[in-house]
Amino acid sequence: MRMNKKKEMVPKLRFPKVSNSCWGITRLNELADKITERNKGDDISRVFTNSAIEGVVDQEEYFDRNIANKNNLANYFIVEKGDYVYNPRISTTAPVGPISKNKLGIGVMSPLYTVFRFKNKKNDFYEQFFLTNLWHAYIKSLSNTGARHDRITISVDNFMKMPLPYTSPEEQQKIADCLSSIDELIDAESRKLKALEKYKKGLMQKLFPAEGKTLPEWRFPESQEYSGWTVSKLGDLCNITTGKLDANAMVQNGKYRFYTCAKEFFQIDKYAFDTEALLISGNGANVGYIHYYKGKFNAYQRTYVLDQFCEDIHYVKYFLERNLARRINAEKNEGNTPYIVLKTLTDMNVFHPKGLNEQQKIADCLSEADVMIKEQYNKVKQLKIHKKGLMQGLFPSLEEADE
Repeated sequence: MRMNKKKEMVPKLRFPKVSNSCWGITRLNELADKITERNKGDDISRVFTNSAIEGVVDQEEYFDRNIANKNNLANYFIVEKGDYVYNPRISTTAPVGPISKNKLGIGVMSPLYTVFRFKNKKNDFYEQFFLTNLWHAYIKSLSNTGARHDRITISVDNFMKMPLPYTSPEEQQKIADCLSSIDELIDAESRKLKALEKYKKGLMQKLFPAEGKTLPEWRFPESQEYSGWTVSKLGDLCNITTGKLDANAMVQNGKYRFYTCAKEFFQIDKYAFDTEALLISGNGANVGYIHYYKGKFNAYQRTYVLDQFCEDIHYVKYFLERNLARRINAEKNEGNTPYIVLKTLTDMNVFHPKGLNEQQKIADCLSEADVMIKEQYNKVKQLKIHKKGLMQGLFPSLEEADE
C-alpha cells in the first residue's frame, strides 16, 4: 500500500494501545477491484438492489414484486457475498447514493450500479467508513447529475480513484469492532420496535371489525352491555376542509405549527385554524399520514383538516390509521400516484361503537401502545446519534489532509 506522507492525519478519538499508528490516504483501486463479470446465459435469477436505508436487499422481497425482467439479466453484474455495491441514485438519506456491503449471497445487480471487491477480506473498517459522509465531497467534485437530476454520473475510473483513509490493521479492526457492537445493539432495539409495531397492528385487527364484519373480535368486558356498533360516513362525523397555503409558506422560528404533507410539521407566523383536529396528507410520499393537534395552526392546500367531531376524535384517528390506506389504494388507477380527493374522505365508511365510552377505551388501549412505540423509537434514534458521533471521532476528515 502506498502511503502519502503529505496526507497524514489524526482522528479525534484513538484507542490507547494503537494511538501511535500512522494514518494516511490511499485509493479505492489500490484496495479493491472493479467487478465486471456478467450474468451470461441468465444462470442467476436472484436480483439484488441497493437501498439507501436497508442496504443490499433481495429486489423481489423488498418491492414485493419483480422489478427487473428475469428473462433479460445477461447484462447484469454477478455479485458475491462480501462485495460492495454503489447505487448512484440520490436521496435525502443518501445525497450521493449509498455504498453497501452484500451480506446475502450470490445474486445479480443492474449494470447501473458499480460493484467492487476488496482484496483483503478483512474490510469491516471500510464498511463502516462508507456509512459516513466523509467520501461524499469527492463524489460531488467529479459528478455530473446532468439531465438525470436524481442520479449521480461519475465514471468508473474516477469512482475507483476515490481516496480512502487507512491506519494499522490493529486500529482498523478496533474501530470496526467498536462500531459493529453498536450496530448489533441498534439491530436488537430495532427488532423490539418492530415487535411493538406488530403488537399494535394485531390489537387494531382485534379491536376493529374485519372487512365484511360489523363487530370486532374483541370487546371490553363492560362493553358487552353497551349498545352495538353502527356505520357512518366520515363526512357525517366531522367537518372536512383543507388548508389554503403553498407548501413553501413556512418560516423559521414561526409562532404556530404549519402542516404540509410531510410527517413532520413546520412553523409559520399566521394561523388559520384554532381547533382540535386531524390533519391528513393529501398527496406525495406520505399520502394518508395522519397528525393530531389541538391549538392554533395553519395548513397546506393539499392537507385535509378534520374537526368538529361528533364521535371520539382519537377513536376515528385510529380507525383511519388502520383503514384509510386501503381505501386510497383501491381508488387509484393502476400506475398512477395515489392521492386523496374530498370524496375519498367524506364518503368513507367508519364503523364505530354507538357509545363514546367504548370508543374511548379502544383509543386509550391503542394510545398506550403508541407510547411504548415512541419510547422505543427514541431509544433507537439516540443509539444512532451516539454512533454517528463516534464515527465522526474515529475517522479523520479527508479534507483536513494536505494536498
